[in-house]
Amino acid sequence: MNYRIIPLKEGFTDNARHAFRDDMNQPVERVSASGGEPCRDVFRRALPGEQIILASYCPFSQSGPYKEYGPVFILATQPETAVNTDNLSLTTLISTGYLGDNFVLKAYCNKQRITDARQVTAADAETVLSELLQDRKTAFVIARYTAYGCYSLRIERC
Repeated sequence: MNYRIIPLKEGFTDNARHAFRDDMNQPVERVSASGGEPCRDVFRRALPGEQIILASYCPFSQSGPYKEYGPVFILATQPETAVNTDNLSLTTLISTGYLGDNFVLKAYCNKQRITDARQVTAADAETVLSELLQDRKTAFVIARYTAYGCYSLRIERC
């Protein structure tokens, strides 16, 4: 099944970098990376000493019980080259270390309510994603890190 990785919603990174506010209108935190922090704007892990921003992000647009905000890291400055999400896949993001060896995939319907959720490994991630996207109820899928439960990325059918 064809899918695409969806970047952070438009305006979030600019607001965090220039107005220093997050999705909850709180001040963002600028920190020096320890190394390994998942930077959601560039789909890679931060390098030690790299300047990053920690901010609250909401990947949902509708009000309801599943609408939530959580911490994300982004680069403190705009990258020189934009990430081409057309070429991104779970396989690529696993092999680069962005997603790790296991993570959670949560399927959501058009009302932005969870319809299914599965913990996956690197070996079965693409298969499980395909199964979730084949379900007509699924509008999109969100990947989350297993240990902390933080938002990693959004996936939609092509």
